Amino acid sequence: MAVASFILGLLGLIVFNLVLGPCAIVLAALALFRRTGRPFRAGLGLTLGVADLVVLATTVVSSHSLLIWHG
Repeated sequence: MAVASFILGLLGLIVFNLVLGPCAIVLAALALFRRTGRPFRAGLGLTLGVADLVVLATTVVSSHSLLIWHG
């Protein structure tokens, strides 16, 4: 779960941060709760999941819109 959290958090920085960020956070929390053998990787997944949501919030605030494309 720690590795999956890390990968989802990393992918979430590029695409689908609304979905992949929370998934990375939940998987990292579960991995840490179950005392995984890779706590550093789970911590990175947690950090990247939070970063996904920060990127999403920054994008929404800067564009003043979530669903409208101004291409």
